[in-house]
Amino acid sequence: MTGTERNARWTPGDHILWRYRDHAPDPAGPGVHICRPVTVVQDSDEILAVWMAPGTECVKPVLTNGTPVHQEPLATRYTAPRTTTRGRWFGTGVLKLARPGEPWSVWLFWESGWRFKNWYVNLEEPRIRWAGGIDSEDHFLDISVFPDRSWLWRDEDEFDQAQRVGLMGPEKAERVRAAGRAAVEVIQAWGAPFSDGWEHWRPDPSWRTPELPADWDRTPVPLAS
Repeated sequence: MTGTERNARWTPGDHILWRYRDHAPDPAGPGVHICRPVTVVQDSDEILAVWMAPGTECVKPVLTNGTPVHQEPLATRYTAPRTTTRGRWFGTGVLKLARPGEPWSVWLFWESGWRFKNWYVNLEEPRIRWAGGIDSEDHFLDISVFPDRSWLWRDEDEFDQAQRVGLMGPEKAERVRAAGRAAVEVIQAWGAPFSDGWEHWRPDPSWRTPELPADWDRTPVPLAS
């Protein structure tokens, strides 16, 4: 991975890790259950933009019996024993945009042939920068935003279930709802990054797909944001 403690900004083409901490980590485990190697597009005071290329090898959570998490019934989705596994990102790539301090990131999806599909607002903890990338924690609740500027909530059932099983207390849940309302205000005003034309962006064809390192779960060395 590129980026060091002496350089708090990455340059276009650098490879870093975009990771999410587990909501209920095993004390003996790494505490990270999602890890995606990405290529830096832009890193500035205003935004961190990264590209996750098709076919990227990632780490994702699965149940210990091998069942994909999304196939587990909602009632036991967050209580059944889990582990992590490696797998490839299928489909088209994803452009991820994160503004410093905001409790969400915005992802852009395309259909084949670069036909723009939608933006996806992933509500999450403000990201912590470290020498090899960024860490966050997903907040279950999300928002889809479409080219006609319409939008809708996603995963409200998972957000409610996370509270029922104790992964999120009332105060934190209200902070997440407030973050969601703030994101909706940005959408309705068509502010950044929706108004910035990122849907027309394309990756540098010379970029190679970053590899998943063996120490993907290493303890982060913090950097200044």
